[in-house]
Amino acid sequence: MRFSVLTLGCDKNTVDSERYRADLVAHGADSVEDPAEADVIIVNTCGFIDAAKKESLDTILEAARLKDDGGVQAVFAVGCMVERHKAELEEALPEVDLFLGTSESDRLVPELVARGLIGGSLVEHPGVRLFSGDQPAVRYLKVSEGCDHGCAFCAIPLMRGKHRSFALDDVIREAQLLEMQGAREVNLVAQDLAHYGRDRRDGNALPELLEALLRDTDIPWYRLLYLYSAGITPRLLDVIANNPRIVRYLDMPMQHGHDAVLARMRRPERARTIRDKVALYRQSVPDLAIRTTVIVGFPGETDEEFEALFELLEELRLDRLGVFTYSPQEGTRGAELDDNVPESLKRERQERLYELQRGITASQYERFLGRETRVLVQRVDAVAGYVEARAPWQADDVDGVVHIETAREHVADLPVGSFLDVTIDDVVDDYDFSATFRAVAARPQVATASRAGRVLPVTFLPTSVGSFGR
Repeated sequence: MRFSVLTLGCDKNTVDSERYRADLVAHGADSVEDPAEADVIIVNTCGFIDAAKKESLDTILEAARLKDDGGVQAVFAVGCMVERHKAELEEALPEVDLFLGTSESDRLVPELVARGLIGGSLVEHPGVRLFSGDQPAVRYLKVSEGCDHGCAFCAIPLMRGKHRSFALDDVIREAQLLEMQGAREVNLVAQDLAHYGRDRRDGNALPELLEALLRDTDIPWYRLLYLYSAGITPRLLDVIANNPRIVRYLDMPMQHGHDAVLARMRRPERARTIRDKVALYRQSVPDLAIRTTVIVGFPGETDEEFEALFELLEELRLDRLGVFTYSPQEGTRGAELDDNVPESLKRERQERLYELQRGITASQYERFLGRETRVLVQRVDAVAGYVEARAPWQADDVDGVVHIETAREHVADLPVGSFLDVTIDDVVDDYDFSATFRAVAARPQVATASRAGRVLPVTFLPTSVGSFGR
């Protein structure tokens, strides 16, 4: 059987899809990139906001069209949107053969076996996850599932359930296998990464996890994504500040800057605590890059409340910013409020913040000009003698890139996933940089199957999304 997994939404979904691929290949199936060449299409849906739901529906419908054309035998829809709206989807889309929510993910392989599409016995397991994409050096490692926060705008706890940290040894073992598959940058992800370990009795929290990952792998870069500020402790800041393999970067969702809106959102922070924490982070970790996200147009947001958000962002001068326009999510407390901010005003406020941030980012990025830094290569054009890379303060896919015009004779020695030492020359198009090539960075030790006394099960590791880490 040939299958294709189409992934919508966040990096957590990407991890889930990679596990689906590994499980199916372990049962003798073949993964293909082009869904038109597949016997079975699996759509891993996102239900976070209305735009994500629409994209998921459009993808399902396109997969169903390929089935109608006769080339595809079956279409499965899985993931977050299915978890929230399974009954409605089953009624509206009879052409889809199976719907499985996030809580049913361990049924995917048995369903395919029962339908005779794959064999019931393991053939050869490729490892913890099977990567599909064009950046094998950049991987995502999910350390927990679900969320205990009760934010009024967010339906993730309804889709993913309560927060559940994976066992530290399981996370380390997965990181080691990612390293053996060629990972050079590993992005740690969770609904709230800072919450890691609080539900476990072994005493391990995020700082202990980071120290174990540094001790038991040689992965050059670890990046921390999605940390609520309430869980960013002095101990965590100390670990980041004293370990150069943890890039100095925090992705900290702020959501708003006016106390009344934060209260309606059921967020624990207030404007003063946000100010104090950002100051502490910068003092504790020099040269720290901070990215945040905010929501405009939450029910009841007045001009005065929006201006308070605008002014706080102007004051904090964070490196990068994502701005969402509010859309009510069924089952959340926010959906019970009157969505009384016009869509046109939401978009206007969104654009005002983006315009503000363009100037702030350009100003913040000036501190990097003339600096020598190490970058990770992500694209090479040997003909043009051009290399595209990312600096430590640039997260994959959201923070721009570094453009390097280098001598053609060097390009053959610069595979994707290698590190270069460069000099930052200029800011380009607001969020990118141009740089001058200096040298190929020293390559770290090659991963082995045994490290620090641990023996790695490199031929087989259970990978079911439903059971991993429990």
